[in-house]
Amino acid sequence: MKKIKDVLRLRFATDISFRQISKALDIPRSTVADYCKRFTITKYALEEFLALDEDIIYELLFPEKKLVAKSKTTKRPLPDMEYIHKEIAKKGVTFELLWMEYKEKHPDGYGLSQFKELYYQYKKKLHPTMRQTYIPGDQMFVDYSGLTVPYRNSVAGEVFKAQIFVSVLGHSNCVFLHATPSQKQEYFIKSHILAYEFYEGVPKINIPDNLKSAIISNNKNGIVVNECYAELCRHYGCAVEPARPKKPQDKGIVEQAVQGIQRWVLAVFRHRVFFSVDEINEAIAPLMDRYNSKVMRHIGKSRYELFEQEEKQYLQPLPANRFIYKEIKVAKVDMSYHVQLHKCYYSVPFKYLGESVEVKYSTTLVEVYYKSKCIATHPRIFRANEKSTFTEHMPTNHEMYHEKMNPGRLLNWAGTIGPSTKEFVQRRFDEAQYVVHVYKGIIAILNRSKIYGKSELELALSYANSINATSVKSIESILSKKLYMQAMNTTSNPAINDHENLRGPQYYK
Repeated sequence: MKKIKDVLRLRFATDISFRQISKALDIPRSTVADYCKRFTITKYALEEFLALDEDIIYELLFPEKKLVAKSKTTKRPLPDMEYIHKEIAKKGVTFELLWMEYKEKHPDGYGLSQFKELYYQYKKKLHPTMRQTYIPGDQMFVDYSGLTVPYRNSVAGEVFKAQIFVSVLGHSNCVFLHATPSQKQEYFIKSHILAYEFYEGVPKINIPDNLKSAIISNNKNGIVVNECYAELCRHYGCAVEPARPKKPQDKGIVEQAVQGIQRWVLAVFRHRVFFSVDEINEAIAPLMDRYNSKVMRHIGKSRYELFEQEEKQYLQPLPANRFIYKEIKVAKVDMSYHVQLHKCYYSVPFKYLGESVEVKYSTTLVEVYYKSKCIATHPRIFRANEKSTFTEHMPTNHEMYHEKMNPGRLLNWAGTIGPSTKEFVQRRFDEAQYVVHVYKGIIAILNRSKIYGKSELELALSYANSINATSVKSIESILSKKLYMQAMNTTSNPAINDHENLRGPQYYK
């Protein structure tokens, strides 16, 4: 369902072609076209449609399944591919215009989608060194410089290496640089956000290398995009089309840019000592401006001039809100209607008990999603075993007693072991702010009767009640060390320390 939504968003909000969507999402072009056609029939507005529940979306898109008979292939006149390749590179010339000219000459010719497909098949056969054509505002190439910049910890004196993020717009060659402590995902995402803000707009397609922060796998089985990177692209309304592994020609423009900034920017720092990444970025900024302002001899304009005159207006506008980096984890709702994240617990509505949910979290916020619908939002907590519980997520008393686990069931279980056990469980319920918080611990303790026996557990909990011990770890210690036996011996022989035949400390003086 996520891919269906991504297809509709990229097609109708971003206006990306079926072919580009197909490559970006790794699904057949025919499937992309089918999804778009089915959506058009529903006559919904895009935002209204995407806000619907996933089950409703599926019913609207696929009310029935019909087999479509394949049309018979006929021989049709082929387009002049050399002419098309020459004309499509010109500004303002589109495939639709060239196709209409072709159809005027050959009314029985190919349709638009086949017309494009024939051209792309022709283009693949061209000499690999032929110059590629980049549409303004269409592509942003992303890579890291192989050359790093060292910086020194001013306190310990340890030397680190800053990674240099490089992004290049395809048409204007305008370059953005950003130094980061590493290539980890959070820094990779931050560099993209800063790049979009530097260009004051968003390209339609990101073309990264196959680093793990962007692409999990890219092989014959398909492309798997890192979920956090996919979230970034959804927020900014762009697609991901990674370069093929071991095919540097796919990103030749960024390879050239990396070589250029190594010579004109990073080489300048070879004798300079830095003490932080922020200091490196401050030093990079003026050199990056100077590099983008250099006039390119074969064009007669600088990268900034090309960007301002020919590319900037074609970029998509920045969204109102900046993307907030969040990590994603799949979790299962436990019997207390909570999900666990880094040893902390967050409540969800009790009707999702036992369901697998998606937890998205940042340094300040935790969001829980079920089938792409946000069902709970919590402030982030960091103390181990701390819980964030909303009363509205809990069931009413009537509903609680119809759940698989409830206080009545646990008290009945404790009563079969003994009165001290039942007293212990009741006390745990009375002390808990929310009874579901103590389910797990009580069940763990009552299950000890299967290991040590009911009588042993009854004696141990009788002793635990006397010393106010409640944790699973404490009860386990009492059982394993038989501490309740020592208490019993002391209690049953209170006068043993006063026996007249015992020698006291005075005897040894």
